[in-house]
Amino acid sequence: MYLGKVIGSVVSTKKDESMRGRKLLMVRPMLIDPDDPSKFKAGANTIIAIDTLGAGEGELVMLAQGSSARQANGLKEVPVDAAIVGLVDTVSILGQRTYEAKNS
Repeated sequence: MYLGKVIGSVVSTKKDESMRGRKLLMVRPMLIDPDDPSKFKAGANTIIAIDTLGAGEGELVMLAQGSSARQANGLKEVPVDAAIVGLVDTVSILGQRTYEAKNS
């Protein structure tokens, strides 16, 4: 499982029938900054993930990838490689709170 920040959405009118009505979001994985382990920095890649929880742009989320993504409720038969499986309220690293959701 990974942490990532939702940076946008994807709309696809033609897709596999099992994905019809599913929200797709662009997620940028977040890494611990090697220069300051109490902070995050954005990774270089971007992942398109199916949203199972109603995440929004700018939110920090937990992301499952590969066969683990299909273990999320209702995704067993859906051809996905990444799924948002958690909305993050807070993160603490080395005893310091490094993230707190605005509405937590």
